[in-house]
Amino acid sequence: MPDIRVLVVDDEQSMRELLGIMLRQAGYQVAAADGGEAAIQMLKSESFDLVVTDLRMRKVDGLGVLKAAKEFSPRTVVLVVTAFASTETAVEAMKLGAYDYVTKPFKLDELKLTVANALERRRLQEENQALKRQLRRERGFENFVGHSPKMLDVFETIRKTADSGSTVMITGESGTGKELVAQALHWESSRRNRPFVSVNCGAVPETLMESELFGHVKGAFTGAVASTEGLFAAADGGTLFLDEITEIPQTVQVKLLRAIQERQVRRVGDTRDVKVDVRLIAASNRDLGKAVADGVLREDLFYRLNVIPIHLPPLRDRREDIPLLVAHFIKKLAREVGREVHGVTPEAVAVLEQYHWPGNIRELENVVERALVLGSSDMLVVDALPASVRQPRDRDELPVELPTEGLDLEATLDRIERRYIQLALDRVGGVQTRAAELLRVSFRQFRYKLQKFQQRSR
Repeated sequence: MPDIRVLVVDDEQSMRELLGIMLRQAGYQVAAADGGEAAIQMLKSESFDLVVTDLRMRKVDGLGVLKAAKEFSPRTVVLVVTAFASTETAVEAMKLGAYDYVTKPFKLDELKLTVANALERRRLQEENQALKRQLRRERGFENFVGHSPKMLDVFETIRKTADSGSTVMITGESGTGKELVAQALHWESSRRNRPFVSVNCGAVPETLMESELFGHVKGAFTGAVASTEGLFAAADGGTLFLDEITEIPQTVQVKLLRAIQERQVRRVGDTRDVKVDVRLIAASNRDLGKAVADGVLREDLFYRLNVIPIHLPPLRDRREDIPLLVAHFIKKLAREVGREVHGVTPEAVAVLEQYHWPGNIRELENVVERALVLGSSDMLVVDALPASVRQPRDRDELPVELPTEGLDLEATLDRIERRYIQLALDRVGGVQTRAAELLRVSFRQFRYKLQKFQQRSR
C-alpha cells in the first residue's frame, strides 16, 4: 500500500500524533491538519485516499471537513472519530457520506481494521466502476465498427433513441449483429446498471414460452415443482431482448401485447398482476410484413414493437466496412489465438471485399479467426483464407446433373436437405440453434426437418 495517502484531522496534537504513528506503522503515507480549517485548505490542493477526522473541533468541525472532502474529492473515504457519541450525529455523518463512525476511547487494532475495511471498500468501488466502463466500451458504441452511410444511420438512430425507453424492432439477416445493437441501446441508456436479459424465442419450446416470459407459480402445470419469476420480472428496471420474435406462438403473442400495453404481467397459474418496468427490444431475420400477412405475427403486436425500426444491412451492402472489420477482428482475436499479426495485405482485403458473405459479420469473424490460427505470416495473407472465400461459386450456381433416365426430384431434394442439415450440425458441434442459423431457417423449422429425417431412418 505504498501510494495510499491518509489525512488525519484533529485540533489536539496528542491525538494527531497517536493516529499518525499508528497509520504509518500500518504502511500508509500520513499528513496531519491542525483543525478543520487547515484540513479544508489541504483538501483543496491535495488528493487523499482517506480522511480520519475528529468530530468536535473549534471553528470548523468534522462535519465541515466531511462536506469539504465530498466536494473537492468525492472518491475520498472519510472516517469520523469522536468522544461525543450520539445517534443524531452518527446519522448526520452517515447521510453526508461518512464511511463509518468511531467513538473514543477506541482500540488501535479496531481502528486499524476499520481503516483497512474503508480502503478496501474504496478499492472495490473503483474496480466496479472500471468494470462498468469496460463493459460499456465492449457493449456500447465502441464495439461497433463501420463508416458506411447505412451503418452511420444505424449509429445515429441508436444514439437518439437509446435513452427514450421506446420499444425497438431490429431487423436484418442472421449474423448482422442484431444483439449487439440491442446491447448498445441498453448500455447507452440510463438503464445500463440494471439487467440486460436476452432470449432466442426460437429456442424455447412452444409449451414453455408463456412460462419462460411471464413465470409460473408452483403446481401451475405438470413439472412446475417450484415458482419462477419469468424473464420480464428478471429484466425489471432494465432491458428485455426478444430475438426471433416471430417464433412466439399466437396465443402467447396476445399476452405479450397486453404486457407491453399495461406494463404488467401475470404468471401462469396466478390470479394477480405484477407491475414491471422493462424496455423491450425485439429482433427478427424475417420479412415482418410478410410474417404479418401470413398470420405468423399479429398485426397489433407488430405495430407495438415497431415503434423505432432499425434495419441492419447485410455485409455485402456495406463492403467499404470490410477493411475496418478485418482490422478490428485481427486486434481482437490475435491475442486469443496466441499469434502476433500486424495487419492484412491489400491482396487479402481485395479477396474479402469480393466475397458475397452469406453469413455476414459472424462469418467474416470466423474466417479471420481461421486465418489467424492456420496462417504462418505476421500478416493475414490470401493463402490463409478458405478456398470458398478465395474462389467463391456463383451464388445461384449448383453442381447438378440430370441422368438420362431422369430422377425422383422429391427424394433427391430430401437427400440434399438431409445432407445440409448434417453438415450444419457437424460444423457447430451439434448445437441445433446455431445449425438453424447457418441454414437461415427458424429453430422450429430446423427441428421439424431433423425429426422428419430421424423418423424416416428408423
